[in-house]
Amino acid sequence: MEENRNNSLVSKDIVPIKAHQRVISGFGFFNIWVGMAVIIATFLIGGNGIDSMSIWELAIAIFIANLIIAIIGSLSGDIGIEHGLSFAAYLRAPFGTWGVHIPAVSRGIVAAIWFGIQTYLGAIAINYLVASMTGFDSWFLWYVIFAVVQIINTALGIKAIDRFAVIAAPAIILISIWIFMKVNGMAADKGIDIATYSGTQNTTSWFLIMIANMGFWSALAIDIPNITRYVKAPSNERNWFKRNLSNFIPHITALPLVQTFMGVIGAVSLLGAGDANPINVIQGTASGWTYVILLLMIVLAQWSTNTAANLIPASLTFVNAGAKFRLNFLTGLIIAGIIGTVIQPWEILNNLFVYLGYYGAVLSAVAGIIICDYYVIRRRRLHVKDLYQHEGQFKYDGGVNLAGMIAWIIGGGLALLFMDYMYIIGFPAGFIAYYLLMKGWYLKRHRQAEVESGFSDSYLGTTVGRDWDIPVHEPAGSKSDKAAVHS
Repeated sequence: MEENRNNSLVSKDIVPIKAHQRVISGFGFFNIWVGMAVIIATFLIGGNGIDSMSIWELAIAIFIANLIIAIIGSLSGDIGIEHGLSFAAYLRAPFGTWGVHIPAVSRGIVAAIWFGIQTYLGAIAINYLVASMTGFDSWFLWYVIFAVVQIINTALGIKAIDRFAVIAAPAIILISIWIFMKVNGMAADKGIDIATYSGTQNTTSWFLIMIANMGFWSALAIDIPNITRYVKAPSNERNWFKRNLSNFIPHITALPLVQTFMGVIGAVSLLGAGDANPINVIQGTASGWTYVILLLMIVLAQWSTNTAANLIPASLTFVNAGAKFRLNFLTGLIIAGIIGTVIQPWEILNNLFVYLGYYGAVLSAVAGIIICDYYVIRRRRLHVKDLYQHEGQFKYDGGVNLAGMIAWIIGGGLALLFMDYMYIIGFPAGFIAYYLLMKGWYLKRHRQAEVESGFSDSYLGTTVGRDWDIPVHEPAGSKSDKAAVHS
């Protein structure tokens, strides 16, 4: 502990989580995913696709896209299950103890921007309701209030997020079904049978809709260990599926099903009322309790997504980067809130798909690098203690893993070059480039203990019932366990 007093790689919020700190059940993780998967912007995906295909083709495109992302998320989620590590802490392995900050902070900024977008959507809805009832009109005031409330909720810790999800998830599902029935009724009134309708325009294609939808979750698919490290998992379980049951099942059910339903709602809303956002459509005719129900839907959707999918990842990447300055989780949250606001998310929203394309392309290569590093190069073994040592094996060349950086440039560059196919280009390109660079060059220069050991079980965590203990120097009287749960 004394050795770590001035260690800028150690912070109570980014050290590995231990077994007794895993407080989320599989059902709890499912609820969290339901809340995260409801993004009002998904309505636009459905609206963009329905003119060129049937509702069934659209649904399949969205479902397959999110199933692929869910599988990738489940695979990276094992990093949290097995070693209790956050995304940024693990990223030191493929990028180095200093190099990690470039991809990690990039992801943190993206998450902060998404926080701003989601908060803006919620604030607009709140202001619409209040203005119609009282005449008071100030969306920015509601933006600030809504942002502060979400930051406080997240700062209360993962259990607070878990409890909120128990309420938010069923409410979101029920209200979504109600919205679907409303817009479907509007379509029926126009003589449109959504089951048999098929668009005839050539504005897009099935494949492009699928790729675009993958961009929504390309970031969370790689930093999901921030949450899965709190998910309960059986110790001494060598079977991947049994060990990851509470990680895998919520991923492949909640994300594809909920996202597909949201896309379908957007498509039906466009057919019935000419606007892919059903919130706008129903607001134009709603009154009384209908307003309240809509407000609840919008607020819960943005809130539940922001806490787990945006604020936690953003804060932890900033904490990792600012460990030298003893940056804590709450400070990271505040920084995320500030970044998400000054970037003016209301402007980004006008160019959402361009934004999704660029950040999805860049981060797709990082996903390929992580999966290659964890499953192929290290075979799930990891010298965890060296992740927190400046002079350990992850120092590489001045704190930078050149193989990881070069692979990221190659994979990300190709994804940007072929934007229409970003994820299916960036992911394999990053994976292959990293594998070739590590196996053919970098592992010969920088020996990795877990690889040199013949992949000894000494470098496994939950699989062999091991908790990684990284001592954290804290002021007298602090409660480390309580603080850890707050990350």
